[in-house]
Amino acid sequence: MKSLFKQFVADENGAAMVEYSILIGIIAAASILVIIAIGAWVGGQFTGLCASLNGHGAVGYTACAAAT
Repeated sequence: MKSLFKQFVADENGAAMVEYSILIGIIAAASILVIIAIGAWVGGQFTGLCASLNGHGAVGYTACAAAT
């Protein structure tokens, strides 16, 4: 029983798995935040583009006014 307890205390496979799981969770959360930030930036760029076109697209009409 004593050697089994020592073996259990010395085994660190579970701890490493938990550490990697936490690391993957942090990376996933950071990735999601970056994607959200980039999406907001792209949306702002398209809004600015639609405002500057103001209905003067290639055909004289853009779908920007309908989307806003």
